[in-house]
Amino acid sequence: MRKRHNDSSAVRLETSEPAGTLILEEMDMDRKLRFGIIGCGARGRLSFGALLKDREDCEICALYDTNHVRLRCVSEQIGGKIYTDLEEMLEKESLDCVIVTSPDPEHEKGTVAALNHGVNVLIDKPLATSAAGCRNIIDAMRKSGKVAMIGFNLRHHPVLKRMKQIIDNGDLGKIFLIENREFYDGGRTYMSRWNGKKSYSGGLWNHKGSHDFDIFNWYLGFPKPVRVACFAGMNVFRPENIPFKVEKGIPVGPSCSLCHYGKNGTCKDAHPENGPMWGEEAVKEDGYRKDSCMYMSDLSAHDNGFAIVEYENGARASHMECFVCGFSDRLYSIVGDKAVAQMSLHQSTIRITDRWTKESVTYEIPPQEGGHGGADPGLLDSFIRAVRGETENLSTLEQGMLSTSIAEAAELSRERGQVIEL
Repeated sequence: MRKRHNDSSAVRLETSEPAGTLILEEMDMDRKLRFGIIGCGARGRLSFGALLKDREDCEICALYDTNHVRLRCVSEQIGGKIYTDLEEMLEKESLDCVIVTSPDPEHEKGTVAALNHGVNVLIDKPLATSAAGCRNIIDAMRKSGKVAMIGFNLRHHPVLKRMKQIIDNGDLGKIFLIENREFYDGGRTYMSRWNGKKSYSGGLWNHKGSHDFDIFNWYLGFPKPVRVACFAGMNVFRPENIPFKVEKGIPVGPSCSLCHYGKNGTCKDAHPENGPMWGEEAVKEDGYRKDSCMYMSDLSAHDNGFAIVEYENGARASHMECFVCGFSDRLYSIVGDKAVAQMSLHQSTIRITDRWTKESVTYEIPPQEGGHGGADPGLLDSFIRAVRGETENLSTLEQGMLSTSIAEAAELSRERGQVIEL
């Protein structure tokens, strides 16, 4: 029947306070919330800045970044006074909230500074690059009494939200197995930027996989993870795998915008970044290029791999990441003792198959406007309502630390070639 509906190294995890217990000071519900943005890359400018600009209940007052060129470009587009000194911004501006969208290793510094100044914070995932960094942020949050939310925007994706409702309704029964396979077209976003350097990002299991580990935790009801195993490597994006003939005397790279083969169309992976935010003027300030050659860069992350998690309740989850393909999708299988669910985020579908009757029901989820399939506006709105005291904070820092701890264990497992006990 087919129906269609629209609709052995350890990280200590200690959480003594339940989610949503922060005491909020009284706030004038009619006035606009004053926002600052820490980190003016694409996430700060597009995913959050553009959304804030369009809201009548918020205003962008201040922007912080270490690159003055990017600051100027973003300010011209979304407004806000520019600062290259974070403490100066926090001291001079009377901010209600900041959104942290800086590179991952800067999350801890920016979040702790904002909380120490009594400002509510939304931290784009991951919370930090290590569980220890997460703990420092949590300590600052508890001392401040402010709202601090981790930006797991996938929880607000319409397909994943609908699947959560199905699980909570008991349609699948007791969940004991979850599999997720993520395919990312071309790998350009992660292999050409700072994300590809494990020493800087903490590894792609954290930067990218923290989304997926959180979905596992969320669907399972946040049981304690007890062991993690990982198999991953860099199989394709290596100098010996350059997918074209290199001409004698003409080197490859160092970036797509400067590369001979990128300019003449020989390299099918070329994606030059020449706009004002990432062009030569911005590069002169900090040396950072967003289009470094995927094959010649000093990459220490993985371009494919599996991470397996086992929980104290006996449930198991497997997450695959593949950055070498010609399409993008997240494909989930969720197995319960009553039924199995199969999901495609790209196709916006959920198929439930009953264990005994073999009958199936397919849900086609209507698309929503906004970045990441409508997830970004939902995340921002959830944070604003929590700050105003209208709802609890349902995406807590403790949950962010849980995801980062699994990711950190996965990186350790890959490095050591052993199962990591949590």
